[in-house]
Amino acid sequence: MAAGVVEGKGFGESARAALIARGFAEFQRLGVALGAKRETMAGLSGLGDLILTATSQQSRNMSLGVELGKGRTLENILAERNTVSEGVATAGAIHALAEKAGVEAPICEAVAALVSGAKSVDEIVAALMARPLKSEA
Repeated sequence: MAAGVVEGKGFGESARAALIARGFAEFQRLGVALGAKRETMAGLSGLGDLILTATSQQSRNMSLGVELGKGRTLENILAERNTVSEGVATAGAIHALAEKAGVEAPICEAVAALVSGAKSVDEIVAALMARPLKSEA
């Protein structure tokens, strides 16, 4: 969903690639903290799914994020859809898991804040863009 917001805001492919890289690092930190193997996350079911989800307009979460990035409301987007965008229902739970595990997960936090209505698209974009460059390990 966050990658879709980046596209919907018109930030371009480099910004989306940076977000995906940071998202994968976040995904790995959380997965390892919860007992997953890095090798599994780097395979088709982890990284492969992330790439598809974060780059394909056929992805329900990606297309939802694009519409949010264009300024549409979550309520209006969901009212028009006959499909489920899993990220809407799971964002808060993933963020809670990260907090409980003590894992820094700013992208999860941003998406959870967006879908709960706690923050706007512009607020989460500003927060994520303000994060310092550092190792993604």
